[in-house]
Amino acid sequence: MIMNNKITSRKNEKAVHLKKLGADNGYRRGTGMFYCDGEKLLQEAVKNGAEIEMVFTCTELSTKLPDNVPVYETTYDIIESISPMKTPQKVIFSCRKKPAQLKSGSGRYIVLEDMQDPGNVGTVLRTAGAFNVDAVILVGACADPYNHKAVRASMGAIFRQPMIETDLSGLKDLLCDNNIKLIGAALSEKSRDIREISLTNCAVAIGSEGHGLSEEFLAACDELAIIPMDERCESLNAAAAAAIVMWEMSR
Repeated sequence: MIMNNKITSRKNEKAVHLKKLGADNGYRRGTGMFYCDGEKLLQEAVKNGAEIEMVFTCTELSTKLPDNVPVYETTYDIIESISPMKTPQKVIFSCRKKPAQLKSGSGRYIVLEDMQDPGNVGTVLRTAGAFNVDAVILVGACADPYNHKAVRASMGAIFRQPMIETDLSGLKDLLCDNNIKLIGAALSEKSRDIREISLTNCAVAIGSEGHGLSEEFLAACDELAIIPMDERCESLNAAAAAAIVMWEMSR
């Protein structure tokens, strides 16, 4: 851990950099970095070997950081000016994104198409880590998984859960190259009970919160599945549906 001079101005270039990471998806993509909030998340980053760019703190750190990580002392009002959170914690930091690739051979994958709520995306990452899903694949207009709401909802899974962002064409190529079946979760007459389908070498797709999977995506699926539930219930929250699917995959 490298202790640096205090940051006393909101216009400091490092403070401006952190603020942009918390607010701007394009800036995150351009820099390959993302914003994180809280010492608990910092502990997860260290534990999972994340590449930490810098840390801002207005309190004494209890986390042992790698020797090369710069730490800047600052005030809480500057942290408030940087953070996209209404009530940020006293420690904020930035990390480098970790690229992921689909492993060769068999596996179990969860695919999200156009899931637009960052909290749902983060929750899916957290659940995927709990059930040892090989990768989460984000397709189309999904919320940025490095949005601060998604990062917080992931509860540290953002540092360890393999994740791929692509489009439908890229997804088809990935699955074809690895001989993986694509199953779409959908309310359709063609859908089979998910408990009756083999989920040993497949990718199961969940659609957007409001519209489900697109017609184009459904046409690309090898099979359609449905989660059995009380007929009085029309649908499930997208993250809840993904959790049930991943639990079934783990069985």
